[in-house]
Amino acid sequence: MQSKIREILTAIESLNNDLKWEYDRLSEKYGFILQQKKVIFLEMFAKNNKAKKTPLYKYLIPTKWIHIRYILSIPFIYGIIIPTVFLDICLSIYQFVAFSLYGIPHVRRSEFITYDRRFLDYLNLLEKINCLYCSYVNGVFSYAVEIGARTERYWCPLKSAHKPRFAHGWYRDFADYGDPDEWHEKMRHEDGMFVDSFGDKYSIK
Repeated sequence: MQSKIREILTAIESLNNDLKWEYDRLSEKYGFILQQKKVIFLEMFAKNNKAKKTPLYKYLIPTKWIHIRYILSIPFIYGIIIPTVFLDICLSIYQFVAFSLYGIPHVRRSEFITYDRRFLDYLNLLEKINCLYCSYVNGVFSYAVEIGARTERYWCPLKSAHKPRFAHGWYRDFADYGDPDEWHEKMRHEDGMFVDSFGDKYSIK
C-alpha cells in the first residue's frame, strides 16, 4: 500500500507542475518570448525596462553606510568562487566516473547552471555581473544536490524518521522508514521507472 507520505509528496509534485505552468504565464504578463535559451522582450516592454535601469554610478559611489557595508563584504562573497569552481569540477568528474559505472543517468549541468537574467534591460552592468555570479554559484549548489540525490537514490533510498527540512526530487521514491520489505525492493534496483525533480523518467540499472 502506498504510504500517506508518498501521497503527500506526489501531491507536492503535482503542485510543482502547476507552478511551472504559472511561470510560463509570466511571458504573457511581462511581454517576452523564449527562443531556446534566449529571452526576447516585445518592443514596448523592452523600452519600459530600459527606462527603469538604475544608473551604474549609484553602485560605484558609496553615499550611505549601507553601501560601505556592501563593499566590505565583497571579498567574502566573491571569495566563494574558488571552492565553488573546485566543487563543480569534482562533481563533474565524480558523476562521469561513478554514474557511468552504476548505470545512473548523468545530471545535465546546463539545467542547473543557467543565466537568462542577462536579457533583463532594467539591470545595469554591475547588477548583471552580480546575477551571473549568483546564478553560477547557486546553480553549482543545485547541481551538487541533484548528483547527491541520485547517489542516495541508488545506495540508500530510505526516508528519514523525521520530516526533512528540504526533500530533493527523488525522495518520494525512497522506502518508508521502518519498512524492511520496501527497502530490500528498492535496493534491488529493479523497481522500474522513477521520476527526478524535473519530472523526467529514468531507470536505475
